[in-house]
Amino acid sequence: MSQGNVLILGAGIGGLATAIALSNAGYETTVIEVQPTLHSSVYGVGIIQAPNQLRALDAIGCARQCIEEGYPAAVMNRMYDREGNLVDTVPGPRIPGFDFPAMNGITRPRLHTILADKALAAGATVEYDRTITEVKQFDDRVEVGLTDGTTRTVDLLIGADGVRSTVRRLVYDTPYEPKYTGKSVLRINIPRLPEMDAIVRQEGRNDRGDRVGVGMVPLAEDLGYLFVNIVWDRSVRPSADELREILKQELAGFGGPAGTVRDHFVDTDEDIVLRPEEWLLAPAPWHRGRIVLIGDAAHAVTPNTAQGAAQAIEDGIVLTECLTGGDPLDQALSAYTERRYERCKLVVDYGYKARQWEFHPTPDFDPKEMGIRMRQSLVEPI
Repeated sequence: MSQGNVLILGAGIGGLATAIALSNAGYETTVIEVQPTLHSSVYGVGIIQAPNQLRALDAIGCARQCIEEGYPAAVMNRMYDREGNLVDTVPGPRIPGFDFPAMNGITRPRLHTILADKALAAGATVEYDRTITEVKQFDDRVEVGLTDGTTRTVDLLIGADGVRSTVRRLVYDTPYEPKYTGKSVLRINIPRLPEMDAIVRQEGRNDRGDRVGVGMVPLAEDLGYLFVNIVWDRSVRPSADELREILKQELAGFGGPAGTVRDHFVDTDEDIVLRPEEWLLAPAPWHRGRIVLIGDAAHAVTPNTAQGAAQAIEDGIVLTECLTGGDPLDQALSAYTERRYERCKLVVDYGYKARQWEFHPTPDFDPKEMGIRMRQSLVEPI
């Protein structure tokens, strides 16, 4: 017997994970995605899966396949200096009772395929190349008009449509938009180097004297990606050739793994992706009537947290638990926000403050120590 009819806008990580959880709980679930195909809906090169994300994926039956198709690491980070000397190893938190690795790296296309296949197997429907045109909300239903000319009548509309959410505008009278940190991130796929048996972090100053933080993430036995955070005017859109020169300039003077990437893997056919770092925390509650938000639509986090996808997946699990708990809908949706708000705020606050510390260092904030505390707190139950 169906628990109800749910429409999810957005077939990203959070939307698909929520579709799996709801379908497993007996809901008739449809996911709507504006992009024309699964492949075109995937943004970015790879993703870091911390233990709490793996725990959440395990709850919807996807963790083991992610580990099998990714790169499980025994430790979280290895820290190198500018010359390439190993200076520290960070084990990372562990979750009691779970045998997950300290970190799993996986490509976004592989993760999206795993989630999409699991959603379909659970009974969800995923429809591409369409989006919402009109929403009418009533006490007992939501009527949603779509770009294909159809109208869907559902019990609940879930906005999983990202940091520039359309659904968020239906929840709040005051518009809430993401804020730019002042930094953007360059990413490029590279072969996995021997040093990349965990997340590699390498810090130092380039030849111009600017402080540069470099990261490399293993995604498979033969694949990884490099990222570099840069201060950037987000209105400037460089060409592909300009991005390669910018990346080489940022890595100038580095030895070790960063120097290897600069000298051998920047001038390839691999695309360099430039993305702004944005953050947002919408106020509680994250719902109005029969419309509710999850993931970046409610709480966008900066990538230095490595928690954006994890928090979105956790949202879907908690939302499903609250909806199936027997309470009236409004109470269930309020309980969802209450369970999620402080946990998500912790991650949003850390990411933003750590980025601002890089612009204006102060003695009252230690980004490394606070990052360890944040990650340790996230092993607590959701």
